[in-house]
Amino acid sequence: MPPVKGGRLARAAAMLCQDELFRLYLDRRKRHKFGLTPSQLPDGTHNEQDARDWLCQACRIESRAELDHNPYAAATFKGIRARYGRWRATQRSQA
Repeated sequence: MPPVKGGRLARAAAMLCQDELFRLYLDRRKRHKFGLTPSQLPDGTHNEQDARDWLCQACRIESRAELDHNPYAAATFKGIRARYGRWRATQRSQA
């Protein structure tokens, strides 16, 4: 069976993982979730690979290409992107 090719969602996920602000979102989300202080998990901790790994785990996929072929993963990714968008909007309003 040939490997699954990614499409629009896979490209969007790759761009999201490259987004420095998305990685900051992951830092702050993890701090909040686990009750960590900024010294325990500083901003800038998540790199592009960490973001990719986190996204794949959250969407229960091995590769971002699966986002275009797995309805559950696609819906999960869209929810993540929406929550990130809301968080990003609050960051702008606080700046």
